Amino acid sequence: MSETVLYDYWRSSASYRVRIALNLIGESYRSVPVDLLARAHRAPEHLGRNPQGLVPVLDIDGERFTQSLAIIEYLAETRPESGLLPGVAVGRQRVRALSHAIAMDIHPVCNLGVVAHVTAVAENGEAARRAWMQKFIGEGLAAFERMLDHPATGAFCHGEAPTMADICLVPQVYNARRWEVDLSACPRIVAIEARCAAIDAFARAHPDRSK
Repeated sequence: MSETVLYDYWRSSASYRVRIALNLIGESYRSVPVDLLARAHRAPEHLGRNPQGLVPVLDIDGERFTQSLAIIEYLAETRPESGLLPGVAVGRQRVRALSHAIAMDIHPVCNLGVVAHVTAVAENGEAARRAWMQKFIGEGLAAFERMLDHPATGAFCHGEAPTMADICLVPQVYNARRWEVDLSACPRIVAIEARCAAIDAFARAHPDRSK
């Protein structure tokens, strides 16, 4: 049986998501760091794994996959007992919508390449970077908080067990705290993140334990 290998970076939100998902399904894996700050993701070796030059890349089941949400959906489809996606279509739609609100709306404008460009072109680079992150993460999470005002929200984003939505939320809250985003208007988010933090699969995936 082929070895499961995750090419990741400790502080990458997308990598953080996949680490959580692998832990939740009980999949053992070997981590191969790809240092984004050293631009290892642009080296020919990594471009051979992923022409986009991004992390994560996951080798599993004899295949190679990219894009964190596509990876998590693959895990959900091949390990349906994991509960990463709900069993009913309307639940899957809601979990996908919550996940996409973070992974496709907040994350793209706050990733390393975009923020490095903002820092480079702004007159007050570091202050501009912080203001940028606080604006887009703050606004995005405020909208997410409103999305949680829904009958299907339980102890977690959807129901009483973690799904792909929680897997996306937790890394984004980590980034929010890193950039000192005010979360006082997001009590549901804060409560859900705290519940997730108490789960070993989430705790073991934390960047501080993945350096």
